[in-house]
Amino acid sequence: MKLKSLPFLLPAVLLAVLTQAQNNPEKFFPAKDLTTVGVYYYPEHWDESQWERDFQNMAKMGFEFTHFAEFAWAQLEPEEGKYDFGWLDRSLALAAKYNLKVVLCTSTATPPVWLVRKHPDVLATEEDGTKMDHGSRQHATFSSNYYRSYSMKMVEELAKRYGKDPRVIGWQIDNEPRRFLDYGNDATQRFRDWLKEKYVTIDALNKAWGNNFWSGTYSDFSQINIPLHKQWGMNLHQRLDHYRFADSETATFLDEQAKVLRKYISKDQWITSNYIPMYDVGYVGQSREFDFVAYTRYMVYGSDRGIGEKGYRVGEYSRIAMANDFFRPLKGYYGVMELQPGQVNWGSINPQPLPGAIRLYLWHVFAGGSKFTCTYRYRAPLYGYEAYHYGIVGTDGVTPTPGGLEFEQFIKEIGKLRENYNPSAQLPKAYQQRKTGILVNTDNVQQVNLNKQTTEWNTEAHQLKYYKALKSFGAPVDFIRDTFDFAQYPLLVVPAYQMIDQPMIDKLTKYAENGGNLVLSCRTGLQDKNGHLWEAKFYQPMWKLFGAEVKSYDLPMPHSPGMVKFENREIPWTSWGDLLSPFAGTETWATYEKEFYAGTPAVVHHKLGKGTVTYIGVDSRSGELEKQVLTKLCRQQGIAIENYPEGVLVEYRDGFGIAMNYADKDFEMNLPEGTEILIGEKTIKTAGVLVWKVK
Repeated sequence: MKLKSLPFLLPAVLLAVLTQAQNNPEKFFPAKDLTTVGVYYYPEHWDESQWERDFQNMAKMGFEFTHFAEFAWAQLEPEEGKYDFGWLDRSLALAAKYNLKVVLCTSTATPPVWLVRKHPDVLATEEDGTKMDHGSRQHATFSSNYYRSYSMKMVEELAKRYGKDPRVIGWQIDNEPRRFLDYGNDATQRFRDWLKEKYVTIDALNKAWGNNFWSGTYSDFSQINIPLHKQWGMNLHQRLDHYRFADSETATFLDEQAKVLRKYISKDQWITSNYIPMYDVGYVGQSREFDFVAYTRYMVYGSDRGIGEKGYRVGEYSRIAMANDFFRPLKGYYGVMELQPGQVNWGSINPQPLPGAIRLYLWHVFAGGSKFTCTYRYRAPLYGYEAYHYGIVGTDGVTPTPGGLEFEQFIKEIGKLRENYNPSAQLPKAYQQRKTGILVNTDNVQQVNLNKQTTEWNTEAHQLKYYKALKSFGAPVDFIRDTFDFAQYPLLVVPAYQMIDQPMIDKLTKYAENGGNLVLSCRTGLQDKNGHLWEAKFYQPMWKLFGAEVKSYDLPMPHSPGMVKFENREIPWTSWGDLLSPFAGTETWATYEKEFYAGTPAVVHHKLGKGTVTYIGVDSRSGELEKQVLTKLCRQQGIAIENYPEGVLVEYRDGFGIAMNYADKDFEMNLPEGTEILIGEKTIKTAGVLVWKVK
């Protein structure tokens, strides 16, 4: 092991942004509880005579909290300025009677009809001029000045009434907040104001956007409109700034609500929102006022095939894994606000999940470090857009669904873990020493996606090739931002980090020089922070870090894939390939085959100070090259790795090991002799889980 200078002190499940104060989850979630489980309930959907029965049955199943008022603005404020909290008061009282805590929501995802009819300008406008209308959800734009201001009145009334209520443990702001590419009048003016604040002068904007190209120069900010993304040839820099602006509108709208809540709520109540995991938008994690972040995840909805013929009933194994590892580092801990309870209704095809799959998802969320898991919803809806969507109980309101029974089983199993919890237990040393950071930046993802150069390129799939390889190693992984302290990671992967500046180049160089193992992929450092190609040779500011010159790059046609040779393996590629010329002292690990540049290096490696730098200049078709290069690097550097088959994931937290099987074959887990198994068996069947105590 050559990384003695790097600390391995922080557990991978408790990393926080080091530019902020370390967050302490104990403030809201006692460590001894490990996790807590809750369920959505909509009192306004059901006859009040049934409420007490429902809360009593929730408690009998083991749920510890419930979730109110997510889409209830019309019930909370049936007329402008006239609030009705009586039904919510009665719901809270009944929940408390059965020891159920409550998460309250701000209902800004569903404005009432009287608001949108009186102020139709609050409705979002599409690029083609189509205006949203009442009858759906998330149809009011965050760029409406009136909507932003009026929403705060409703939020304030909620906060005044329940901010000191000990039955309320936390607040969810909005619901699955989205990014609006709104074309209304307010949005246009707010975009201009945002640009003026960012660039100050129109000359600075013209330079950043490269407006000398195609006579695009502006003389005043008032001339700038929101770009038409569907119009061919629209300025890519303007489009990227529009995405950034729209992300900011979402993040600041959520923050404004959080600031209103903070004026009234108890220090014991937390604030979050539930994001859909998307890795090409900038608003996720951008809100500064949250205590932590939460996400929503559904796994079986007709799109993901999973592994094997029936894998669609289990889902794609990386979806929960990547969400865990993306959301946890943002604040150091996280929750899951919606986890699939069973069959859904909104997918392209809506099959039943495999028996055991719901429990598998619960354990997977837990394995990543989640402090709570909540599910949508307790009772299956009888009407509305989500009819046919399963709940914890079925349409009769009392009979548990298969997923409901699996939630109940998981809750009981967590009770067993609580009994065996040891606060002084340590994570395995080998697990901590293969801890890996993957450096991500949504600006880079968006910029690459605006100008892919080939239909074969897929940014998220490119990242997943590295991520899946690392998870097969049994590595704890954090998706990290440029503000993080890289030194805490023995291995740092930087995939397609296209826009870069000299301070980031220096930071990456220092990381390697101090003993880190840096892995860079193609397209990293191809442009400056404005998204301009360097006024130099391709990638030239990166050459010293790569240990090689980049002569050019190639983009083969899909019907004629290129080939890379790595240690006598021939691996196909069709996406992007940099043609490298190594400097003295740089090793060639892989070369191109077949093409007119056959024999040209595709992967290079060199020592830098106390550490190493590996540049993988090609995006392989299957991810095999990326996995093989990472395997060679880890073995060379003495980093002990596992070799789990695809779909098998192993994580550690709180003194427990958790193994999960999404594959279509049984997996035999190799455990040290004398290991105490708490849940499951060493032979893990499809959708099965094994939990043991770490010695």
